[in-house]
Amino acid sequence: MTNSIPRPVVSLGLIQERTQSDPAVALTRTIERIRQAAAEGAQIICTQELFLGPYFCQTEDHANFARAESVPGPTTERLAGLARELEVVIVASVFEKRAEGLYHNTAAVIDADGTYLGKYRKMHIPDDPQFYEKFYFTPGDLGFRTWSTRFGRIGVLICWDQWYPEAARLTAMSGADILLYPTAIGWLPPEKAEFGERQHAAWETIQKSHAVANGVFVAAVNRVGLESAGPEAGGPGIEFWGRSFVADPNGQVLASADESEAVLVVPCDLSLVDQVRTHWPFLRDRRIDAYGDLTQRYLD
Repeated sequence: MTNSIPRPVVSLGLIQERTQSDPAVALTRTIERIRQAAAEGAQIICTQELFLGPYFCQTEDHANFARAESVPGPTTERLAGLARELEVVIVASVFEKRAEGLYHNTAAVIDADGTYLGKYRKMHIPDDPQFYEKFYFTPGDLGFRTWSTRFGRIGVLICWDQWYPEAARLTAMSGADILLYPTAIGWLPPEKAEFGERQHAAWETIQKSHAVANGVFVAAVNRVGLESAGPEAGGPGIEFWGRSFVADPNGQVLASADESEAVLVVPCDLSLVDQVRTHWPFLRDRRIDAYGDLTQRYLD
C-alpha cells in the first residue's frame, strides 16, 4: 500500500509564430493563439522570446530601446485579464525597461486567476553575429526561480540560458516540475547548408539532457520564419527554425512543431517526475561537497 499523492496531467501550450512588426498586431495575434491553445485544453501557455515584434538584436540601434516597457506593465496587464478569463497560466517574454539605461530580457509569469506572480530576467546574454544582445540587455539579477501555479510548479529560463546545465539544475532544485524556455534561435542563411542540422540537433539534445539530468519536463518555444536584419545591417537575416517541442523526464520528445506557425498542446503526466527521479536518482547522488570549483571561471 502506498501513501503517494497522485500527480495531475497538465497540458502545456506552446505558441510558435512569425514576427509582426507592429507590437499591437503581434499582441492581438498572440492573444488569438492563446485562446486557441486554451480551447484545445492547454493550461500553462508560453510565448516565444520577445514575441511583441521582430528580433531587433540583429543590429545595434539605440532606437530599439523604445520597444521596452515596464514589467508588470501594459502587456502583462492585458495578459492578466486574459489569463483570468480563460483560467490559464501565461508565461510571456517581454523587453523590460527597469530604469533609464537599464533593460532586461524578461519573462513574466501570470497565474490562472490573473495574478502576476513575478518575473525571470535572462541570466546568460549572448553576443554573436546578428545576436547582439549585450548591447540591449543587462544580465538578470533575480536568480533561478520556480513558481507554484494553479496547474504545477514551473521554472522559466530564456533562450541562451538553455545551453547551461547549471541554470537548469538550479531551477529544478528550486522545485520546478516543468522548465519553460521562450526562445529565438535560427540559422544564418549562408551557414545553413553546412551547419544547419547539426546546430538544430545540438539545440534539441542539450535541452533533452536537462530533462533527463533533472527529471523534469522541458518545453522550448521558438519563433519561426526569416527575419531580415535590414539593409543598413548588410546581413542576410536569421531564419528562425521553429521546431518547438516538449520532452518528458526521460528525454523523450512528446510533441514537436515543424518550421511553420503552430500551436502545440501537449499533455504532461507530472507523476513521471517522481517515477523517473526514483529510478534515476541523480539528485540523490550529487556530490555537493565536491562541486565548489563550479564557482570558478576556469581551473588553470
